[in-house]
Amino acid sequence: MASSRFDHPVYVRRKHFIEEITELGEAFDFLEEWPEESRDLAYETVVRACREAACGRFPLNAARQNFQCFVKRAGMLIEIEDVPNFAGAASNRNIGNA
Repeated sequence: MASSRFDHPVYVRRKHFIEEITELGEAFDFLEEWPEESRDLAYETVVRACREAACGRFPLNAARQNFQCFVKRAGMLIEIEDVPNFAGAASNRNIGNA
């Protein structure tokens, strides 16, 4: 069975925290909680993409992109561009001082 882990997580703004979606199962959990009255064509499309990816008939990365677009459309996407690597930053400073 192929891995269901995303190559990069999708960060979702929740009411009091940021949720990190790292694999297909977590995306399904998120989608299951989606309010029934808000389940539109976009919702059905992302669910279908995730189901097809789970069966190996759709690329996992494409399902992740569909999920990310869905969350962005809902105004819940958190884009984390650059997470600082403090250990690397300290070692880089020392290189210039040597």
